[in-house]
Amino acid sequence: MKKDKDNSYQEQRKKSSEFEKREDYLEHELSIMKFRRWRIHLPFRDFNIEIEDWVPALAATIGKVVMVTAMVAAFATQFGLSPEFVAENVRYELLIAGGIFVIIFSAILNPRANLAGTHGPMIPLIPVIAAAGGHPLALGILIGVFGLTLSITKGGSKLMTLTGVGVRGGLLIYLGAVGLIGQITKLETWASNAKTSTISFVVIGVTILIYAYLARIKKRWLAIPLCSALAGIIAFSMGADFEFSTKPGLPHMNPLWWWGEHTGWQLGWPDFSHYIAVIPFAILAVAMWSPDYLGHRVFQELNYPKKAKDVLMDVDDTMTVASIRQIVGSFLGGGNIASSWGTYMIPAAIAKRPIPGGAILTALLCVLAAIFGYPMDLAMWEPVLRVALIVGVFLPLLEAGMQMVQKHNDSLSAGTCIFACAFVNPVFGWALTMLLDNLGLIGDKERAKELSLKEKLIIPGIMFIICIVSLALVGQLPGIPGMF
Repeated sequence: MKKDKDNSYQEQRKKSSEFEKREDYLEHELSIMKFRRWRIHLPFRDFNIEIEDWVPALAATIGKVVMVTAMVAAFATQFGLSPEFVAENVRYELLIAGGIFVIIFSAILNPRANLAGTHGPMIPLIPVIAAAGGHPLALGILIGVFGLTLSITKGGSKLMTLTGVGVRGGLLIYLGAVGLIGQITKLETWASNAKTSTISFVVIGVTILIYAYLARIKKRWLAIPLCSALAGIIAFSMGADFEFSTKPGLPHMNPLWWWGEHTGWQLGWPDFSHYIAVIPFAILAVAMWSPDYLGHRVFQELNYPKKAKDVLMDVDDTMTVASIRQIVGSFLGGGNIASSWGTYMIPAAIAKRPIPGGAILTALLCVLAAIFGYPMDLAMWEPVLRVALIVGVFLPLLEAGMQMVQKHNDSLSAGTCIFACAFVNPVFGWALTMLLDNLGLIGDKERAKELSLKEKLIIPGIMFIICIVSLALVGQLPGIPGMF
């Protein structure tokens, strides 16, 4: 007779009515699931879909529309593309990468790989990427290549070691603060242009109160849907104009259209200079994956029962999925930059649900939003968009950075990182302070003593040289003219 731990999910499953509390049933479900890497998993055979799966699915879909809109809109602003282009590209991302890709990889092939979402911390860097002569397709391909390299070599934990706490904290504080100020300014500008300046004050004021309350009761996973909904209701009730304009339909499905000279992005296919221009940004994007991914897994570890080892998110597998999704999505014409899907994982972990059930519902909602179109109009409306970015990206970034900087030595590294970021840009700031921190010239000297020569000098030194040369070639170092 097989032991319980060797029995299948179906053999060990019990009805919810057999448990006194719903929480006990959910924890039992987590304990009996056995997800295997890169094997076929099927609903109701290897996992079930529960009512709680709608919580992360709804939060993830709202977050996806908002985040991809912000990402594509940031690119569109730099390249002079229309709002109609943004809507079509977001619809394309939701349909292809947000829907089909999620089901294939995170629900069926590898339920231990979190969904590939949007890399929010990269949004503030898009103007810099465009100014450096970057091309979205070149950026996406290099991020995918670097990410696959990391996942294959199990480099996620290595980058966590190389990028010290102070450096990560400083980088997050800088990106969070700059992004937060930028979003508030944009909301105020929108309200002023609409001749309803009071709206921005009321919306931000209510957002602060609600966010603080959610943080107090430990329900911050509700911040995106709740604060975004309130922002829209308040703005509309105070006289702001809103109308649905994105009609039901399908976007262009041909990559040749998206990468044409006079269609889609109107940039054509990237050349060698475009790849050179985005090297430092691709390196930084992948370097910032590790703390993000591990942070999402921590939410599972805090909320799942200790026996639920076989459903925990695998960091390297998530990197693999995000990398493949990045390459495929960029080649097809999408403007998203991928990362672990935080607006899915955090509420899923708190709701005590594994990855695959909610992933299927998320994919379904993304496809429906893309086809119907109207939900995208609501998510792309200025008060909804700005508030969602504030509470979903930039405030958590700022808070996470501040929480990391608790020791005096870490504050020195963080301060140097912020200074270097402000002097040139976050790519330069990260590369320089990581090298200085690992050498023990700033930050925790005891940590530096524990690192090997490769970790202390060779790898950080090579990354710093690559970043400096790349930034110099594209004219992003002060006083040095670019070659491209």
